[in-house]
Amino acid sequence: MNNDIEQVLFSQQQVEQRLDELASELTSKYQDQFPVIVSVMTGAAVFTVDMIKRLNFKLNLDYVDVSSYADGTQSGKVRLIKDLSTDIKDRPVIIMEDIIDTGHTLKFLVELLKGRGAKSIDICALLDKPARREAKIEADYVGFKVPNEFIVGYGLDYSGIYRNLPYVGILKRAVYEK
Repeated sequence: MNNDIEQVLFSQQQVEQRLDELASELTSKYQDQFPVIVSVMTGAAVFTVDMIKRLNFKLNLDYVDVSSYADGTQSGKVRLIKDLSTDIKDRPVIIMEDIIDTGHTLKFLVELLKGRGAKSIDICALLDKPARREAKIEADYVGFKVPNEFIVGYGLDYSGIYRNLPYVGILKRAVYEK
C-alpha cells in the first residue's frame, strides 16, 4: 500500500497533534453542552473515533451514511442511506467529516439536521479541499487544507482501500487511472 503513495502530506504524528488541538478547542466550547457527535460514514469513522477519545465532555455518538451521486446530467444529489437513531431536537450537533470536497454532502446534512431542530450545528473536518467546492459551505473546525489531488489514508479510500493508512497522502495517478 505504501508504494502506491506519491507523497505523504501529513504524517501520523502531525495528524495526532492536530487532533489534540481540535479536541482542545471543541472541549472548551462544549464543556457543559452535551452535544450529539454525528459521524459521516464510512470515511470519517477513523477520524471520529480518534477525536471522541480526546474530547473531555459528555456526548452522544451517532452516525449517518450518505451517498453522493450523479445521473449523467446533474451532480451533487445526495441520498441518505442510514439515518440517525438519536433525537437531536434542541441539542447541539457536531458533524465529523473526513474531507470537505464539493460540499454537497455537508450542505444536505446541515439542512436535514436544521430541519430536525438541532440547537446548533458545527462541522469538524479532518481535511478541506477548497479548490473543489461547489456548494456554499465551510467547516467550523478544520484539521488541514489539502491540494486538489486524490487524497487517501486516515479513513479516506480509493475503492475501499487505504483507509487504514495512519497518515494522509496523495495517491499515485497510475493507481486510479488504470
